[in-house]
Amino acid sequence: MSQPETPARTAMEQLLHTLDLEKLEENLFRGTSPDVGWQRVFGGQVIAQALVAAQRCVAPDRHVHSLHSYFMRPGDPAIPIVYQVERIRDGASFATRRVVAIQHGKAIFSLSASFQIEEEGFDHQLDMPDVPQPEALMGEAQFRELLLDQTPEPVRRYWGRDRPVEFKPVSMDHYVSKEKLAPQANIWVRTTGPVPDDRPTQAAVLAYLSDMTLLDTSLYAHGLSIFEPTVQAASLDHAMWFHRPTRLADWLLYTQDSPSASGARGMTRGSLYDRSGTLIASVAQEGLIRKRANE
Repeated sequence: MSQPETPARTAMEQLLHTLDLEKLEENLFRGTSPDVGWQRVFGGQVIAQALVAAQRCVAPDRHVHSLHSYFMRPGDPAIPIVYQVERIRDGASFATRRVVAIQHGKAIFSLSASFQIEEEGFDHQLDMPDVPQPEALMGEAQFRELLLDQTPEPVRRYWGRDRPVEFKPVSMDHYVSKEKLAPQANIWVRTTGPVPDDRPTQAAVLAYLSDMTLLDTSLYAHGLSIFEPTVQAASLDHAMWFHRPTRLADWLLYTQDSPSASGARGMTRGSLYDRSGTLIASVAQEGLIRKRANE
């Protein structure tokens, strides 16, 4: 009698599986990458896996409040990534960890993260921009049906597959136009499945989605996209500050702007707000945006 087939994982279940690192030894972990047809590992995955490794080497009462990372080499999705954690410091209130991601015997990525116990203190934030609510915007299914045929093949491939994060951009102009637009974006984002109710996992998933759409914003002013075959684009570094916890149970507004592009690099800043307007996290990233040599 044949055994029933195991149901395929949803995209969100696959992400959670990807973030559940295997412990090899004290301070040493191994992670794998899902087969999504990409030639290199998505940067947000490496950030999130490195953060998971760091979190597993701190006391449970210490929560990440910031991370700073550098991408050194493209990750190979065909082989595991080894994450080596260095316990830099444990103080009365803060702890610091450094993580190096290794493939083929070489470092491909490094992350430094700081963790803090819960403390009371001064509290203020900038207001969330006044934008349409996600229910008033075109969903991904509508976008695919109405606009995908008009977009370049890489964009169709990117939007056409199941992903653990759903997007609702306030404006679709840059997806269908070559016009030079202001280098800023407001995008509603949410996970496509439930996230466990624990802060380390929620922080890792937030770090994962924070790497999405950022680099593209630095190209809006030039009428280009990271999907353009004439553009060579790659993340160089990524920093993130976790201001307030979130359960990731609803839409978040990801506001982005690119204050500068020069020297074949584009810099983008981002803020993540929950639906009520609470500022959850801030992000900054610089990426390579270079015209290919044959252009």
